[in-house]
Amino acid sequence: SPLRGGVAAAALPSTGRSYGSQAKEEEELRVRYLDDEHKGIVVLGLNRSHAKNALSKNLVKMMSKAVDALKSDKKVRTVVFRSEVPGIFCAGADLKERAKMHSSEVSSFVSRARATINELANLPVPTIAAIDGTALGGGLELALACDIRVAASSAKMGLVETKLAIIPGAGGTQRLPRTIGVSLAKELIFSARIVDGEEAKSIGLISHVVEQNEAGDAAYRRALALAREFLPQGPVAMRVAKLAINQGMEVDLVTGLAIEEACYAQTIPTKDRIEGLLAFKEKRPPRYKGE
Repeated sequence: SPLRGGVAAAALPSTGRSYGSQAKEEEELRVRYLDDEHKGIVVLGLNRSHAKNALSKNLVKMMSKAVDALKSDKKVRTVVFRSEVPGIFCAGADLKERAKMHSSEVSSFVSRARATINELANLPVPTIAAIDGTALGGGLELALACDIRVAASSAKMGLVETKLAIIPGAGGTQRLPRTIGVSLAKELIFSARIVDGEEAKSIGLISHVVEQNEAGDAAYRRALALAREFLPQGPVAMRVAKLAINQGMEVDLVTGLAIEEACYAQTIPTKDRIEGLLAFKEKRPPRYKGE
């Protein structure tokens, strides 16, 4: 992968954060392939400290490029999306940049951001959003596109677009109601309300809430622990399980069961399945190759 070159891998990368007023453009999204007990986990780290990780044209382009490389990389087993800027996950679209755009450029940018977030949602491996800080507007839409969300209790989340007389445009009006239910989603979008990690957990917006630590990366650490639970499972099975769930959620039960049957059939001839059954019989951990 072209993303691997020169990227230092670490089990819990806490160094290398950029606190300067101007992060270099090429460092706005950091891609880390982890090693040792975390091998197979890839971390995408938002790193626009001077702009609260706001989604700019350049950042969206980098995200699209990274996601495109990841979807065809068989060594990738789980993707964790995090921020490398303390106290912030993503403040949404870069409104300063948007103010300088022509109306036609705005439409094009929103379409590109929406497409990139959809590409993230369709990655064939589990994705986890680690929300250690504020996630507003497009930032929360980014997290909603991940399979699982983990947040610090102090994190703040909300779709606040109606305050700007617009609506969420990168999947928020569709993914939020599918996550927390129609009525609650309407309430949050209509009011532009911001909730903390505890409330987000109580309404089902996130799966896990953790107390923030001194390093400011408690949600990231919890996301890594969760990702490690996924690593021992059969890679092909993980891929088709995600496909079955995602497609099945959009149809009636009878159609969903047919989708499950078709997805199950994809696991039958694989070497993974044979290895899984052998390992079970021999009472040892399986050694999957993802074939």
